[in-house]
Amino acid sequence: MYENPYATSLDTRILSATPMELVKMLYQAAIEAVQAARQHLTRGEIAERGRSVSRAVELLTELSGSLDHAKGGELSGRLAALYDYMQRTLLDANFRQGDDGLAKVEGLLRTLNEAWSAIDAPRPAIVPLPGRAMESYPASYPLGGAMGMTEEYSPRIANQWCA
Repeated sequence: MYENPYATSLDTRILSATPMELVKMLYQAAIEAVQAARQHLTRGEIAERGRSVSRAVELLTELSGSLDHAKGGELSGRLAALYDYMQRTLLDANFRQGDDGLAKVEGLLRTLNEAWSAIDAPRPAIVPLPGRAMESYPASYPLGGAMGMTEEYSPRIANQWCA
């Protein structure tokens, strides 16, 4: 039987991805599903639109299920509520056959995807200005160590709920 080489590539990407990369992959897939739903709506392709909306809802369910409420605290609760809102908005937009809800959810997904990409982006090293010593804070302080050096603080917070 013929095996799809792209499926194997996707499987490899998923199995070798970090939790942060998996979250970004889910966001990207959800954005693509909503875009497809909007295109199907424009063309009057009802069944295809329904499948695309269902796919986006499934991806949001996966994102919601990946939240670690014990470690994520208030952030994970807010994300869960936002995912729920987006799911309801998608289903309502599909029922009403309107683009407004689809566009709203696509915008929210893009914003979240950009935020996660910014958290995961490599940061340049912080170098003190010549002749100035860097202030130090206790390691227990959220910034820890030298002032301005985050010690990967943002990704640590993100990994608390998506790991």
